[in-house]
Amino acid sequence: MFRKTFTEQYPFEKKPTAPRFHGRHQLNRHPDGLEKCIGCELCAWACPADAIYVEGADNAEGDRFSPGERYGSVYQINYLRCILCGLCIEACPTRALTMTNEYELADDDRGRLIYEKKDLLAPLLPGMEEPPHPMRLGDNEKAYYLGAGIPVGRPEQSANPAATSEAAS
Repeated sequence: MFRKTFTEQYPFEKKPTAPRFHGRHQLNRHPDGLEKCIGCELCAWACPADAIYVEGADNAEGDRFSPGERYGSVYQINYLRCILCGLCIEACPTRALTMTNEYELADDDRGRLIYEKKDLLAPLLPGMEEPPHPMRLGDNEKAYYLGAGIPVGRPEQSANPAATSEAAS
């Protein structure tokens, strides 16, 4: 009561958020650029505010958006409804959906607060290729989920057990 009050100078001085802060959602990618979302719609089912809409579609063999049979062709999050609870993150079986530390989600236009898939996808890093394209990190989806196509440790070592046993013999 006898302390001097402190006023945050918010728009001009932004404080960093905690590392586990629940902010804007992000759809993650595999190291070759394919999307991790398989269009299962579990995140939409888990959302208590009914803020997520997902439509799944089947992948074509040559042009894939994800390593599995399906991918999320339509993915929308309505931030007018979202309560940033994180239940969608817990429901995702492939860790495709995570939350960033971005918290400035206000806007003066309601239409811009419905984020589409292109707004939510993680940016392409160096070495990634824009989907659709064939799988680059293995012959099947198991290789993606186990990380078998990604070398670990020394460059001559492979995380693929079949390749390691062939090299040893």
